[in-house]
Amino acid sequence: MALRLYDTKTAEIRDFEPLDPGRVSLYYCGATVQGRPHVGHVRSAVAFDVLIRWLEATGLEVLSVRNVTDIDDKILEKSAASYAEDFQPSEDYPAAEPWFALAYRFEQAFHAAYDALGVRRPRCEPRATGHITEMHALVQRMIDAGHAYPAEDGSGDVYFDVRSWPAYGELTRQSADDMQDAPDADPRGKRDPRDFALWKGRKEGDPETAAWDSPWGRGRPGWHLECSAMSTKYLGRTFDIHGGGLDLRFPHHENELAQSAAAGDGFARFWLHNGMVTYEGQKMSKSVGNTISPEEMLAMARPKAVRYFLGQAHYRSQLDYRPNSLQEAEAALERVENFLARAVPVSDAGGSRLPEEFAAAMNDDLNVPAALGVLHETVRAGNTALAEGEHEAAGQRAGEVHRMLGVLGLNDVPEPEAAGGGPEAGALSQLVESRLTARAEAKRTKDFARADAIRDQLTAAGVVVEDTPDGASWTLKKVEA
Repeated sequence: MALRLYDTKTAEIRDFEPLDPGRVSLYYCGATVQGRPHVGHVRSAVAFDVLIRWLEATGLEVLSVRNVTDIDDKILEKSAASYAEDFQPSEDYPAAEPWFALAYRFEQAFHAAYDALGVRRPRCEPRATGHITEMHALVQRMIDAGHAYPAEDGSGDVYFDVRSWPAYGELTRQSADDMQDAPDADPRGKRDPRDFALWKGRKEGDPETAAWDSPWGRGRPGWHLECSAMSTKYLGRTFDIHGGGLDLRFPHHENELAQSAAAGDGFARFWLHNGMVTYEGQKMSKSVGNTISPEEMLAMARPKAVRYFLGQAHYRSQLDYRPNSLQEAEAALERVENFLARAVPVSDAGGSRLPEEFAAAMNDDLNVPAALGVLHETVRAGNTALAEGEHEAAGQRAGEVHRMLGVLGLNDVPEPEAAGGGPEAGALSQLVESRLTARAEAKRTKDFARADAIRDQLTAAGVVVEDTPDGASWTLKKVEA
């Protein structure tokens, strides 16, 4: 089955064939580093990490690019606020800080969140401030083609002429007449209030370090211009996939498409957008108080469970967080891990292949929920094989599970060292799992007295055993304070 992906621009699922056989060019929007990452950022990163892993699992080479927007109005505003007389230090903004230092500090915070969840680094991660020359060249191409103009008010701004491009709005399927004014620059020098800024002239009070010489005067790039210049520099003027969160479709991706196409570029052949994260069905909002951060999630559950939760829904669908979401993810993972702890030692499963049903699900627009269904069904089959003494079959199922976990990125999530020391925790796990294997064998041979005795021994040692359809799982009994 060929890989099929939903293209936002055409609003249909289409067969995906890379522009260059055997090699995929992919760009997805990274962070605007004005603050710490929120859960939407990391959900998007996990979604595109899974896409890249699946493309590679099918034998394709992937050239992935994820940008860092390290110059932006909000970054400058946050920095300026830290120097104000009424500045109140906080955990995120502890002291007065130049804009470039603030941006770099939060860039590292994003990397820490990605690394904690096993999101692999892209092949290239360019910063906007390193590509000013390419942005100037792109703006000039638009001006030469009659689709951009320098403001006539002496501000040094350069705008995209929306009315000159009849296809404007094609990504989100809306008319320019129905759009709101572009709020990204002072409208005085615009021909149409919906025209958006390609280059922003330096304003009084702006840091001198946040301005670059240009043919139109000193200034800095507009947000939309940055991604068009960086994606085409590294992937070419036409490339395979452009992705990002659903909230970026308009105006960011709409404007990227318009300016790149107006400059003569083919740009992205597929547009992929991941859905948002909600809190009990409601949009997350700091003012409402219904937000949860990646740091809070990682404090509540293992990184692997957090990744499982963030990646379990279809990438295009809404992902709803509830207070027990991470516990459910943890329970699902434990069923998988308990099986692997019992099955892997009995067989060398290195030659295992991905189940056909798993591949079919992933080829169907990355249907991860269906793929997870195959994963857990394989675990159940493996537990049945163990219970019936079919060790070779159980080992084969374990190999398949490992392969599936690798595609989903769950094998690469770093685990924090267990409390009390890693070696001791590992020894305890092996001892308990060996007793559970003996208990499963006793139940298979209908020696229920022995099975009950093993369970009683574990209970007396403070090990709580729970029988599930996927096999027995265990936890340590909590000691009441």
